[in-house]
Amino acid sequence: MPEFLRDILSTAPQLTLTGALDIFLVAVLTYQILLLIRGRRAVHVLAGIGIVLAVYVLSVTAGLTVLRTILEGLAPYTAFALIVMFQGEIRRMLTRIGERKWAGFGARVESREVAEEIVLAVNHLAAHRIGALIVIEGEVGLRTFIESGVPVDARVTRDLLLAIFQPGGPLHDGAAIVTGGRLAAASCFLPLTMNPELSRMFGTRHRAAIGVSEDSDCLAIVVSEERGAISVASAGELESDITAERLAERLSHPVKGGRRSAAAAREGARP
Repeated sequence: MPEFLRDILSTAPQLTLTGALDIFLVAVLTYQILLLIRGRRAVHVLAGIGIVLAVYVLSVTAGLTVLRTILEGLAPYTAFALIVMFQGEIRRMLTRIGERKWAGFGARVESREVAEEIVLAVNHLAAHRIGALIVIEGEVGLRTFIESGVPVDARVTRDLLLAIFQPGGPLHDGAAIVTGGRLAAASCFLPLTMNPELSRMFGTRHRAAIGVSEDSDCLAIVVSEERGAISVASAGELESDITAERLAERLSHPVKGGRRSAAAAREGARP
């Protein structure tokens, strides 16, 4: 072994169990942050911050006093600006940390009967090309969105869902939210996703489904009125053109995989 390499190894700190755990936790945290900002405007914001830091280093190295003074004056306000710009991502990260389902994201319908009723209704809506958006609450509550709609508080049945999404009906627009095995409300307003990687071909229902799944562990089912296709959104990702059997599987089990990312979904069909 070369002498200089031996000197480096002899002076390097020894890796302890605590140090390894520290490195692992930092790596996991960094990975989760990267997952949250992937494909979002936050990436461009971070790139801009990196450019500003590079300019600051250049100003210090080159002795550009005025530029350095300006950047140093703006530095104290950077933390507040980051909190404002990344409030959505910060909220999403804290929500996921607080979830009790660490094995995967998604919702689970408590009753098989409820799942069957939803599958029957969605299958009928898709066959007749009737647009619909059904959100199933997970561990994270959706009370804010429930209160924005019309209270129903009824047992989930195929006929009830078909009546709600009947074209021209007063409750057709908006989402129906299922919580605790019951239909809590209909015609609810949901936040639209701001993911810039989504195809422009996705309509309002698909963007609303992805948007509500970004901030909670819910499962959002979308029926396209143009093609009659069924899609499912969870954890901010969309799985398009699924069958009734696949929908029943997603309703009956926590989501652990098989999702198609938003970037890949750009190749999907028109909603």
